[in-house]
Amino acid sequence: MIAQITGNLVLKKATEIVVDCSGVGYLLTVSANTSEKLPEIGTLITIKTFLIPRDDALLLFGFADDVEREIFKMLLTVPGIGPKSAIAILSSVDSYELIQVIGENNLTLLQKIPGIGKKTAERILIDLRDKITKLGVQGVESTTNVFNAEEAIAALIGLGHNKATAEKAVKKALASLDKDATIQDIIIASLKLAVK
Repeated sequence: MIAQITGNLVLKKATEIVVDCSGVGYLLTVSANTSEKLPEIGTLITIKTFLIPRDDALLLFGFADDVEREIFKMLLTVPGIGPKSAIAILSSVDSYELIQVIGENNLTLLQKIPGIGKKTAERILIDLRDKITKLGVQGVESTTNVFNAEEAIAALIGLGHNKATAEKAVKKALASLDKDATIQDIIIASLKLAVK
């Protein structure tokens, strides 16, 4: 199993990247969300991976973090969802937002994700709700916090921090704050973490 790859980012598309490791270029399929989080071409990166062996190919998928990879693996256990569909879902919604939607049993929001009909949405909720809660992901406790997190990330980017640093700081801040934290509380806590 290839758990992660470290190398130079030599190609970056919406859902595909190539990472050069000692002269070998690894083609990875990624979600649009992961692609957006990656730095510019030529940068040394480490990306989490998951390998799916097929008769005619070895399919390598890349993820921004362990949480996104675990959700991808969980989605593959749902009947009717293959790797392409799972990547499409993770491209349409951030992994933490997906955790929130599934945790709240929100069928309506789940159906709004492109490519997910009512039956598939119901299947996802039935099959993954308990598994998602066992992930123990902290940080996105309510729908309000999802929107506050997005605002806080935008504020940090506006203050000159890059997207990856802003997202990391906001995630840590949310994990340490109360569920009813205001947007101001989140931004202040995130700024302190981003400066470190």
